[in-house]
Amino acid sequence: MKKFTPQISKAINLSGKLHDGQGRKGDGLPYIIHPFAVALILMDYSEDEDVIVAGLLHDTVEDCDYTEEQLIEDFGPRVADIVMGVTEQNKEDPWQKRKDDYLAHLKGASYEAKLICAADKIHNLQSMIAVYEKLGKEAEKEFNAPLDKKIWFYDACYEIIKEDSNIPQELTEKLQSALTDIKAMC
Repeated sequence: MKKFTPQISKAINLSGKLHDGQGRKGDGLPYIIHPFAVALILMDYSEDEDVIVAGLLHDTVEDCDYTEEQLIEDFGPRVADIVMGVTEQNKEDPWQKRKDDYLAHLKGASYEAKLICAADKIHNLQSMIAVYEKLGKEAEKEFNAPLDKKIWFYDACYEIIKEDSNIPQELTEKLQSALTDIKAMC
């Protein structure tokens, strides 16, 4: 697969536009860094253009003014299905309910959605580690949930992902390693 295709270019441009002005929790960096990092991680484990595109767009329906219908129109039903496999359904619910629902949904999600989930969690954990290294315990004020709850959630995602025998072992090991690193900071 060519790494930079017209569809990937289109997804980069749209993701950049939709996430414009958003910042990352914790480090305040431009949000667009995250979907780009997820796509780069995915490129090491998949040559499927739709997976890379979905990685670039994985937070657009959840965090932007962009709908599943628009996603289908712009990138087709397969990309939309993959993105919706990693999208929290009701952002107004309390944090714990959203995470419980996400985990229940992830159990039945596609291999492709689990790939994106793994890449997403790896980058999120790496970002959290960097913030904790910089700020120490003060970092907890920067996030939307206490560290122990976030670790619980990432552990639960890891347990679901590692059960899928199709997920590359190296990717699962990277997720496990990031979890080990953040736990060591507690």
